Order: sequence, then structure tokens, then C-alpha cells
Amino acid sequence: MLNCTVLAIAVMLAVPHVLLAHEGYHYGDSEVAKGSRTWTLSDEGAHLHGTFVTASDEDVQFRLGDNRLVTLKIERLIASDQAWIANRLEAIETLNRHRPLRLVMQNPPNSDGIQTKEKASPMPLINQHFQPFASTLNLRWDDDYFYVGSNGMPDHPMMIGIRSWQQQVPIPQKYFGKNAWQIPLHPVPAKQPMSTKDNFLRGAIALAVNGVPIFNPLNNRGDDALLFGELDEYGGHCGRADDYHYHIAPVHLEETTGKAQPIAYALDGYPIFGYQDEQADDFAPLDTLGGHKDADGQYHYHATKTYPYLNGGFYGEVTERGGQVDPQPRAQPIRPDLRPLRDAKITEFTQPKPESYRLVYEVRGMQGSVSYTLGENGSADFVFVDTNGRKTTESYSPRDDRPRRGGPPQPPPPPRDGNQDRPPRGGPARVDPPVDLSSMSRTSVPGFEVTSTSVDEKHFLSGDCTCDGAAHSPAVAWKGVPEGTKTFAVSIWHTAPDQEKSYWVVYNIPANVTSLKQNSQGVGKVGINDKGSSNYDPMCSKGPGLKKYHITVSALSSKLVISPREATRANLRKAMKTTLLGEATIDVLYER
Repeated sequence: MLNCTVLAIAVMLAVPHVLLAHEGYHYGDSEVAKGSRTWTLSDEGAHLHGTFVTASDEDVQFRLGDNRLVTLKIERLIASDQAWIANRLEAIETLNRHRPLRLVMQNPPNSDGIQTKEKASPMPLINQHFQPFASTLNLRWDDDYFYVGSNGMPDHPMMIGIRSWQQQVPIPQKYFGKNAWQIPLHPVPAKQPMSTKDNFLRGAIALAVNGVPIFNPLNNRGDDALLFGELDEYGGHCGRADDYHYHIAPVHLEETTGKAQPIAYALDGYPIFGYQDEQADDFAPLDTLGGHKDADGQYHYHATKTYPYLNGGFYGEVTERGGQVDPQPRAQPIRPDLRPLRDAKITEFTQPKPESYRLVYEVRGMQGSVSYTLGENGSADFVFVDTNGRKTTESYSPRDDRPRRGGPPQPPPPPRDGNQDRPPRGGPARVDPPVDLSSMSRTSVPGFEVTSTSVDEKHFLSGDCTCDGAAHSPAVAWKGVPEGTKTFAVSIWHTAPDQEKSYWVVYNIPANVTSLKQNSQGVGKVGINDKGSSNYDPMCSKGPGLKKYHITVSALSSKLVISPREATRANLRKAMKTTLLGEATIDVLYER
């Protein structure tokens, strides 16, 4: 022990200008990445996801998810990241001045499989609020966050009463370890609180004390999920990853927690209580976010019987990225997401035996069912019986969301008029990556072709071109261009359910250029992506499933007269109408 202490002191003396940030360091893949965040480079707009480790007067070092250490000049980061580092350095410096040097010993892994450091703070009050369901949860904490490990499955009946069904069913999720829910222990009031009416339409906004996530009461189309008939008797349903979650406050949990106890916590760290008692002495009107302060000045939210049903926004600080609170756990689908089944109403959901479930639905008085059994290895075997009595089976493994080969043929798609019931299908709704590149490309001019060395033989985009890697723009090459071409424009885009999204726009590329290398710089003019930045915005999907993106090269008869700050993909499409000679597109795939 003495030798270790001497070594620790020697290290600190040998590196006088570097402050050690022990609380952010990864001791191994199994440890929680406390302080993990997304860093943005101001000169490139690229993103890195990692944990703060050390910083000097000029450099900052952080560890990426794959355990690599990265060192950058602090000045390369955007202002908000630089401010975050400055605050962390000040806190660490204060800690080093006022606390004696001590060694942080590793505890054995807890029940969540996570090695945690010695707890520097006593048990937080929030732990008490989750105790009624502690037997099904993994609870732990550190100085800053309370972590909840859960499979997302409640102990009450699910799905019954849903009148607008997308054919998803509840499957336990792996919200454990580094994928656990994290709630701030020291919430900070936001300078500009954000409403959930126009924001956070994806992902969770709160976590119920039984470990079930709570999503925005408005679905991703902006409709009230409750009024739209999408929710069961307890205010929940399944997402496209077969992940069960609520969309309204789970007031029914008060039967277990008792009155005047939180039933959930918003992801900004403030608790959510049940309905207010208007006759209570401490009754006070709620603000626009659905909350108020108590007699001690402590802020909290309340459930309401009409919209917004729970927190209508975030009184505390949160980070919004990609339309949701970031970070938060990811659901892990094992089968494709399906289309809604018209006129279906779910009438029964049972668990005949452990790990086996059966859902019964009706369509215009005729009954169908979905039965499934989960294997120990994460696989799932499904049996579908449609309203005409036809039976089909499908099997899925956790690493392949497509049915195993040899399964039964899939029924044909339903008629457009919807007058015939379509049986639930287990067939693939996502793209099955082909091997031949030509089947994933198209052109308006014969011979005009686009290729990319950043795309593999199955058409998956290189991880280096996504937010999971170096965030490089992909390599793009083209040939067989139309005669008379004077300039080129390159765009990367994606068609989402609700809109078209743009990730990279480069235009006025000279006619003698036939390719852009990966992480290209200085060729042509860079326009504006959907985030308002003049750089490549790497793919960083937060939703489940395989996504298809498009790389399009446009051949033009002249330069485009438009400033880079105005050069969105939509504006470029308008500007090139009279000069467009032809286009070629290659489709690429990406799945997190």
C-alpha cells in the first residue's frame, strides 16, 4: 500500500500541469463511463463520443467507447465543450487542494455486472423511491447519477385495449450495465427550459419507479398517443423494437408506492408525483411544464388527467440530440418493425408459462393471435394465427433481425383499400443487404455511376464515417458523366418517415474532379446540413432498425450562384433546376 501511495504522489509531481480526473476514467469495458458525453470539433463539426480523462493548459484527453485514448487541442472544441472542460478542471483543482490524496479502490462487480468505485456519497433519497420494485431492478449510484438497470417489463397486464396496433409485442430489453438508465442526482434548473410539445418526440423523457421508460405523450407524428387509441389500460404500448413503455404518467403505481411518493423521475432529475389533491393545504397551480415548487422550494412535476399527462418539458438541464434526451439506453430489436394492422383491437395478453406470451386481437369480430417464446440465448420463436385461421411461424436470433432460412413463405401484402385483413407477418420489413452494387444504385443518364470505397460489399457504411467512429465524410467516386458537365454537386441524405434529412452538401466541384477521398477537405464549396453546420454530419441513428442513406452526385452545366450559408440541399435542388444534366445515386446501409 505504501509503494502505491508513493507511486501516485510521484505521478502527480511528475505531471504538475495535468489534473487527474479519476471519476471519468474507464478502468475497463465493464465500468460505467461516468462523464461520458459527445464532443464536437468546431473546425469540422465532427462528433466524438468519449469520457473525459485529463486536461492540461492546451490539450484534453478522453477515452472512446472502444477504450482508445484520444488527445486534442482544447481550442479545436466548440465553446460549450471548452466551458465544460474549464468547469471540470476547476472542480478537480478544488478537490485536489482541499482533499488529502487517497487511493480509489475497486469494488467487486455488483449485481449489474458493473465495477463501481468507492461510493463517495451516502445513499441518495431517490434509491428509496425505487425500493418497492427493487427485486426486479438493479440500482446503483455514484456522485452524480443514479443508475437503474431494468428489462422494461412491468408486472401488470400489457397491451389490452389498444385500438391502433403496429403489430409489436412486449419483449424484455437489456437496460443494464452501460445501457442502464441514468438520472442526475443534482438536477440543475435550465436557463431556458425546453417544452416536450415540439421537442423530444423520440425516446424517453422519464423513467417510472418500476423501471419502465416513459415516452412523450405525443407520438413521433405529433399525435396524442392516448387519444389516438395507441395505449393500453395502463397507458403503455410497444415501440418498433418491441420495447414496452408508457406515454402517460403511471399513476397506478401509487397502489404499490403509496400516496405522496414519486411514481417516476424525469430525465432531468426532478421527481414526478401523482395527481394533485386540490383540497390539500399545499395545493399550488402547475406551471407550463407541469410542475411547481413545494414549501421547501424543491421543484417537482405532477401527473395530470389531460395533456401533457406528466412533465410537459424539462425544468432542469438536459442535452437534446437527434430529437431525444441524450444519453439514454437503446432498445435492442430482434425482429423487423411492422406496419399497423387496420381495425385491430387487442383483447388479451397472457403469459402461459415463463418466457412465453400470447396476444389475442380482433378485427371486425374475427380473432387472431400472436404467440412467442423467448430462448435463453435471446432468440424468439413466433407463431402467428391470422383471422382466417392461417398459421405461420418465424424464428429470430438476437444478432439477425431477419427470419432464419427455411421458414414458411410470407403472405402477400394487403390490398391498398384496406378492406381485407392482413395477417401479422414476421417477414423482413427492413432492407436485406444485397451483394451486387448495381442493385443499390440508380442513374438518370446511362453509364453515369457512383461508387464508394467507404462502403463494404454488403453496402454497409464504414464505422469511420459514423458517429461511432471518426465521423469522416465517406469517399465518393463517379464516372460516365454527361457531356457538357462543368461542375458537380454531392449530397448525402435520408428519407425519414416524417421528412427528408440532409447530412452533407458539397457543390461547385470542378469538372476535372472525379472523386472525393474519405474525410475530404478543400474541394468545392460546403453547404449547410440539417443541423445548420457547414460540415459532414455523421450518421448517428438512435432509433432501432436498419437505415438506408443515399449518396447522390449531380452533374451540372454551370456553377451554382448561391452562398454557402444558403446552400441547404433543398435550396440547391431549386438552384440546379435549369443546369442539371443528370444524377447518379448509390444507397448505403447503417445500423447501430
